[in-house]
Amino acid sequence: MIRSRHVRIPSMAVSSHSHTCPGHLSGPLSRRQWLQQSANGFGAVALAGLLSQRSPEAAAAVGHHAARAKNIIFCFMDGGVSHVDSFDPKPALDKHHGKPATGLTNPTANKNRKWIRSPWTFHRRGESGMPISDLFPHISTVADELAVIRSMKADLPLHSTGVLLLHTGSNNAGRPSMGAWSHYGLGSDNRNLPGFVVLSHGVVPCGGLENYSNGFLSARHQATMFAVDGPPVRNLVPADKNAQVQLAKLALLKGRDRAFSRSLGGDDAIDAAINNYELAFRMQSTIPDILDLAGETRDTQSAYAVDSKIKSQSLFGIQCLRARRLVESGVRFVEITCAPGASNGTWDQHGNLKKGHEKNSLDTDQSITALIKDLRSRGMLDETLVVWAGEFGRTPHATGPDGRDHHPEGFTIWMAGGGVKGGTVYGETDEFGMHAVENITTIHDMHATMLHLVGLDHEKLVFRFGGRDMSLTDVHGRVVHEVLA
Repeated sequence: MIRSRHVRIPSMAVSSHSHTCPGHLSGPLSRRQWLQQSANGFGAVALAGLLSQRSPEAAAAVGHHAARAKNIIFCFMDGGVSHVDSFDPKPALDKHHGKPATGLTNPTANKNRKWIRSPWTFHRRGESGMPISDLFPHISTVADELAVIRSMKADLPLHSTGVLLLHTGSNNAGRPSMGAWSHYGLGSDNRNLPGFVVLSHGVVPCGGLENYSNGFLSARHQATMFAVDGPPVRNLVPADKNAQVQLAKLALLKGRDRAFSRSLGGDDAIDAAINNYELAFRMQSTIPDILDLAGETRDTQSAYAVDSKIKSQSLFGIQCLRARRLVESGVRFVEITCAPGASNGTWDQHGNLKKGHEKNSLDTDQSITALIKDLRSRGMLDETLVVWAGEFGRTPHATGPDGRDHHPEGFTIWMAGGGVKGGTVYGETDEFGMHAVENITTIHDMHATMLHLVGLDHEKLVFRFGGRDMSLTDVHGRVVHEVLA
């Protein structure tokens, strides 16, 4: 079915790429205008335009219903964490370990497969008694904050399509990212910051930068990438020490670019570039302070493992702590990515499962737990949705003794905070962890639930493109109310 209702949320917010600022100088300056502006204080006029006090997009976009969360932190577990080794215990694998896996029908079911038990032991954690393995000793301590969905199902056992589906709701490139959709619907709470940020260690996941694209939405909704190792944003330090001179140059550049855009009949890319300059100017005074962790206590940095001697663990800890600071400052959607570690920083262990998964757990487990506890202690967890997910799980069987392959037929994700019912386990896979069999949940359902929690209806948040109304969930998806508080 094609949805007939077209709801376009008014857009006035600043983001990393585009912004409508009424009152800005809109055309090229003549010599007379240049002299006139100079005489009257050109920098002051430019400053008034660039730092317009018009309400941000969020003030105009109230969403479709009352929001449970204001922000989303998405912890992307690149490569696919093994569900049967983490949050979905399977005693049948212990019983049948090493025996031939027969009757397999999934895409990775080639010949000579054997069942493989988990090398980790599951224990019941928290007051809820949620089973979590020893692979995640720290996350186990916040079990009562988690809503674990064990019945996830994706489409294909391929990283490229799986990662795109996870981020954009489509196996094909060209669709807007979930972060772009959230920014389209809600804007930013801070006009001096982008509304959609990806904290990156420099490695682009399968599917490329399309995972963070605005797609057919305005370029203003594309992600802003902040580097973790080194300066977060290059060339953010102004070349002109005098702010008035810098503003004058920006205003002149804006006028010229706007004139060029009009000559083309309007160009979204040019408009995005113009407003990117403006946001960059504002970010000069905000980003260094927000992303500088020097003001955090030693105990806080240690809790996040920022001071770890293991670089990959430290880098991930920096991401988590910066994510908290960004949402605290009004950024709507922040994605955290795995730092380079075992298997190039992914959970894709076709061999050496124990070594690889333990290394990646070491890098991520403590910092994610610190993030949840820190948000809770600051009174922010109830308004911040934390999502932990990869593109698929891993097979309960393999051809070798210590590895698992891609598995989209049944796997696990979890959510915490922002309107989620903690201590909840939803859905099941079969006795071996092969197929989701109870309360099957798709990536579209996950997206619908995420949008619902921030006050957006996935069926109403649409954009007219290609002759029909497009959405993050397309014609699919339902809100998983069973995991909501």
